[in-house]
Amino acid sequence: MALKRRATSTWTGSGLEGSGLLTGPSGVLNHTPYSTKARFQNEDGKDGTNPEELIAAAHAGCFNMALSFQIDGAGFTARELETTSTLTIDKNGNDYEITGIVLNLKGSANGMDEAKFKELAEIAKQNCPVSKVLSSVPITLQVNFIK
Repeated sequence: MALKRRATSTWTGSGLEGSGLLTGPSGVLNHTPYSTKARFQNEDGKDGTNPEELIAAAHAGCFNMALSFQIDGAGFTARELETTSTLTIDKNGNDYEITGIVLNLKGSANGMDEAKFKELAEIAKQNCPVSKVLSSVPITLQVNFIK
Protein backbone atom coordinates (compact mmCIF):
# COMPACT_ATOMS: atom_id res chain seq x y z
CA MET A 1 0.00 0.00 0.00
CA ALA A 2 1.52 3.29 -1.08
CA LEU A 3 1.05 6.29 1.20
CA LYS A 4 0.69 9.72 -0.31
CA ARG A 5 1.29 13.00 1.47
CA ARG A 6 0.67 16.39 -0.02
CA ALA A 7 0.91 20.11 0.52
CA THR A 8 -0.14 23.03 -1.64
CA SER A 9 1.82 26.17 -2.43
CA THR A 10 0.41 29.37 -3.86
CA TRP A 11 2.65 32.22 -5.04
CA THR A 12 1.89 35.77 -6.15
CA GLY A 13 4.34 38.23 -7.65
CA SER A 14 7.93 38.15 -8.79
CA GLY A 15 10.54 35.79 -7.42
CA LEU A 16 12.28 38.53 -5.49
CA GLU A 17 9.35 40.59 -4.24
CA GLY A 18 6.52 38.06 -4.29
CA SER A 19 5.28 35.81 -1.54
CA GLY A 20 3.44 32.59 -1.09
CA LEU A 21 1.39 30.46 1.27
CA LEU A 22 1.81 26.80 2.15
CA THR A 23 -1.13 24.65 3.24
CA GLY A 24 -1.42 20.99 4.14
CA PRO A 25 -4.35 18.81 5.12
CA SER A 26 -3.17 18.34 8.72
CA GLY A 27 -3.56 22.04 9.42
CA VAL A 28 0.02 22.40 10.66
CA LEU A 29 0.68 24.38 7.51
CA ASN A 30 -2.40 26.55 7.19
CA HIS A 31 -1.68 29.43 4.85
CA THR A 32 1.84 29.61 6.29
CA PRO A 33 3.71 32.50 4.63
CA TYR A 34 6.99 32.14 2.78
CA SER A 35 9.00 34.45 0.57
CA THR A 36 12.44 35.10 -0.84
CA LYS A 37 13.13 37.44 2.08
CA ALA A 38 12.12 34.76 4.59
CA ARG A 39 14.28 32.26 2.74
CA PHE A 40 17.49 34.22 2.19
CA GLN A 41 17.48 37.35 4.36
CA ASN A 42 15.68 36.48 7.59
CA GLU A 43 17.88 34.23 9.70
CA ASP A 44 15.57 34.23 12.75
CA GLY A 45 12.71 32.77 10.68
CA LYS A 46 10.05 35.04 12.13
CA ASP A 47 8.90 36.42 8.76
CA GLY A 48 7.70 33.01 7.57
CA THR A 49 9.02 29.62 6.70
CA ASN A 50 11.10 28.43 3.77
CA PRO A 51 11.60 25.14 1.95
CA GLU A 52 14.87 24.41 3.76
CA GLU A 53 13.26 24.81 7.20
CA LEU A 54 10.53 22.38 6.19
CA ILE A 55 13.09 19.89 4.87
CA ALA A 56 15.10 20.21 8.10
CA ALA A 57 11.98 19.62 10.22
CA ALA A 58 11.00 16.60 8.13
CA HIS A 59 14.52 15.18 8.37
CA ALA A 60 14.81 15.62 12.15
CA GLY A 61 11.37 14.06 12.70
CA CYS A 62 11.95 11.13 10.35
CA PHE A 63 15.39 10.43 11.83
CA ASN A 64 14.02 10.40 15.41
CA MET A 65 11.25 8.00 14.41
CA ALA A 66 13.71 5.73 12.59
CA LEU A 67 16.06 5.74 15.58
CA SER A 68 13.20 4.98 17.95
CA PHE A 69 12.33 1.91 15.88
CA GLN A 70 16.00 0.83 15.84
CA ILE A 71 16.13 1.16 19.64
CA ASP A 72 12.86 -0.79 20.01
CA GLY A 73 14.22 -3.52 17.76
CA ALA A 74 17.28 -3.86 19.98
CA GLY A 75 15.02 -4.42 23.01
CA PHE A 76 15.37 -0.99 24.58
CA THR A 77 13.23 2.14 24.92
CA ALA A 78 14.34 5.63 23.98
CA ARG A 79 14.43 7.95 26.99
CA GLU A 80 14.35 11.11 24.90
CA LEU A 81 15.64 11.90 21.43
CA GLU A 82 16.21 15.51 20.45
CA THR A 83 17.56 16.10 16.96
CA THR A 84 18.31 19.38 15.27
CA SER A 85 18.75 19.19 11.51
CA THR A 86 20.74 22.05 10.01
CA LEU A 87 20.88 22.49 6.25
CA THR A 88 23.55 24.57 4.60
CA ILE A 89 22.52 26.35 1.44
CA ASP A 90 25.17 28.02 -0.73
CA LYS A 91 25.05 30.11 -3.86
CA ASN A 92 26.48 28.36 -6.90
CA GLY A 93 26.67 30.83 -9.78
CA ASN A 94 23.17 32.26 -10.13
CA ASP A 95 21.53 29.38 -8.31
CA TYR A 96 21.36 28.08 -4.76
CA GLU A 97 21.90 24.52 -3.63
CA ILE A 98 21.81 22.56 -0.40
CA THR A 99 25.42 21.55 0.17
CA GLY A 100 25.21 19.63 3.44
CA ILE A 101 23.08 18.58 6.37
CA VAL A 102 24.10 18.08 9.99
CA LEU A 103 21.92 15.98 12.28
CA ASN A 104 22.76 16.88 15.87
CA LEU A 105 21.29 14.23 18.17
CA LYS A 106 21.06 14.44 21.93
CA GLY A 107 19.55 11.48 23.75
CA SER A 108 19.77 8.01 25.22
CA ALA A 109 17.86 4.80 25.75
CA ASN A 110 17.17 3.08 29.06
CA GLY A 111 19.88 0.47 29.70
CA MET A 112 21.73 1.03 26.40
CA ASP A 113 25.41 1.91 26.33
CA GLU A 114 26.82 4.75 24.28
CA ALA A 115 28.46 2.57 21.63
CA LYS A 116 25.22 0.74 20.82
CA PHE A 117 23.28 4.02 20.82
CA LYS A 118 25.71 5.56 18.31
CA GLU A 119 25.61 2.41 16.15
CA LEU A 120 21.81 2.49 15.97
CA ALA A 121 21.82 6.24 15.31
CA GLU A 122 24.09 5.70 12.30
CA ILE A 123 21.78 2.96 10.99
CA ALA A 124 18.78 5.27 11.42
CA LYS A 125 20.61 8.06 9.57
CA GLN A 126 21.30 5.77 6.63
CA ASN A 127 17.82 4.26 6.48
CA CYS A 128 15.23 6.89 7.34
CA PRO A 129 13.22 7.73 4.20
CA VAL A 130 14.08 11.43 4.33
CA SER A 131 17.82 10.68 4.60
CA LYS A 132 17.50 8.45 1.57
CA VAL A 133 15.81 11.14 -0.51
CA LEU A 134 18.43 13.70 0.60
CA SER A 135 21.40 11.37 -0.03
CA SER A 136 22.71 13.53 -2.89
CA VAL A 137 24.26 15.81 -0.26
CA PRO A 138 26.60 14.91 2.61
CA ILE A 139 24.71 14.13 5.83
CA THR A 140 26.75 14.31 9.03
CA LEU A 141 25.59 12.86 12.33
CA GLN A 142 26.76 14.28 15.65
CA VAL A 143 25.71 12.35 18.76
CA ASN A 144 25.62 13.69 22.31
CA PHE A 145 24.86 10.64 24.48
CA ILE A 146 23.09 11.55 27.73
CA LYS A 147 23.84 9.13 30.58
